[in-house]
Amino acid sequence: GSFIVGGLAKMLLLDKPETVVGSIKRLMGRGAADVKRLAGALPFEVEPAGKGESAMVRLNVAGRRLTPVEISGHILSALKERAEDILKAAVKRAVITVPAYFDDAARAATKDAARLAGLEVLRLVSEPTAAALAYGLDKDAEGLFAVYDLGGGTFDISLLRMEKGVFQVIATGGDSGLGGDDFDHAVAERFLKERAPTTPKSELTSAEAKMALMAARVAKECLTKNIEGDWKLEVGGKQSGHHLNRDQFEEIIAPLVDRTIGLCRGVLEDAGLTPKDIKGVVLQAEALTVGSDTLLLDVTPLSLGIETMGGLVEKIIPRNTPIPVAKAQEFTTYQDGQTAMSVHVIQGEREMVDQNRSLAHFELRGIPPMTAGVARIRVTYTVDADGLLTVSAREETTGVEQTIDVKPTYGLGEEEMSEMLYDSMKHAKEDMTKRLLTESRVEAQRNINAVISAMEADRALLDEADIVDIRQALKALTIAIRGDDRDAIISQMETLEAATKPFAEKRMDKGIREALRGVDVDALEGE
Repeated sequence: GSFIVGGLAKMLLLDKPETVVGSIKRLMGRGAADVKRLAGALPFEVEPAGKGESAMVRLNVAGRRLTPVEISGHILSALKERAEDILKAAVKRAVITVPAYFDDAARAATKDAARLAGLEVLRLVSEPTAAALAYGLDKDAEGLFAVYDLGGGTFDISLLRMEKGVFQVIATGGDSGLGGDDFDHAVAERFLKERAPTTPKSELTSAEAKMALMAARVAKECLTKNIEGDWKLEVGGKQSGHHLNRDQFEEIIAPLVDRTIGLCRGVLEDAGLTPKDIKGVVLQAEALTVGSDTLLLDVTPLSLGIETMGGLVEKIIPRNTPIPVAKAQEFTTYQDGQTAMSVHVIQGEREMVDQNRSLAHFELRGIPPMTAGVARIRVTYTVDADGLLTVSAREETTGVEQTIDVKPTYGLGEEEMSEMLYDSMKHAKEDMTKRLLTESRVEAQRNINAVISAMEADRALLDEADIVDIRQALKALTIAIRGDDRDAIISQMETLEAATKPFAEKRMDKGIREALRGVDVDALEGE
């Protein structure tokens, strides 16, 4: 009934594999659909979310339904106890490292796990930055460094500039589903293939998958020092022997290593740099035993934006922006008398909402009814030092405000984040063409609404000929909006503007007369 963390838990894999969970970090902030996309045979028994539960994945561990947050909480709790045992003092606060490519959901899940362990999180630090600090780059290094961080479950590549005690992350990339676990999967797949058709992979239980992965991991670690070796694998009561040498192992993992190199090239391109610009590469971390006065400036891995009319995305915080950061932008109402505005928070690099990831929705209510375009709504995005997002919207006239801490139900899949960046580059031209067309449609519809509203308010200023001309221009513009010819929409907008120009002048004259009614002209000249 108790939880065991560490080496003893690993030993229990031999006797009670169904009770042991490993590599839980790559499931942080994920939903069941994300987990199904992970490579190789899953050493987990995944259970669907129950009624009223969040979409976060649940695992069946010896009959208990546990989330990755709960399991991570127990791991952090064990670390807390060990620290207290060594320090002979209570530990209540901690700095926790996370992969640089952890998205908002995974970072939020990590903070939740810390709270379960009774820890206040002082800061979530990206692992590449922590590795560089531990390595000693903050002591006397100056210049640009790359941190290549291939861990058990995740891969990060970060470019950091060190100048006079300030550690700034220039660009970051990676894959939250690429690491040593995948090396284990690749070796286990080979061992299982050698057993086939004795043990088809599809018939493996989660316990047997864990045993195969454990044998693969032992083989991987042995080949660090040895040229070759032999290992035995027992699955389903049948034992098999397997030989593997270092050349074969390196051939098996080559596609995975190549993926890390491709990600490294991508980050260099993002930063506009070449390998010659890099002063050094950090591969590993040493124990951080002393404090540091270094200032850590991390970056956002993906752009954060808001949906605007027509399903467009307005980027508020671009990717690779140093954090912490707060950026605001003003928006306005689209229709006369509009008293509420929907705020849709988007993450990604594409131009249209449906091509990106939805993070959160909320509504700002209480906007005073005004003419379209008069209200001033200030939307502020704030990303803290841990990479967590808060969004607020405020109507400046009344001071009405709504704020939300963005906390998605689960995180991006391991393929989604890299696909989002790749698609943004691949479809850049067509995305921009679509955006320009949509913007023209939105502007044209805004003009139509404004003209119709003005005609209803001041119909008396129009004669029948004016009305016929304006209606024809409105009809032609409405038809143009339905098509895909942006030039035609712009042309018809110009036609409508010409048709309504005399009407606009009459309305302006009327407005001036009303403003001056009852005013002494001599007094006006004196002023």
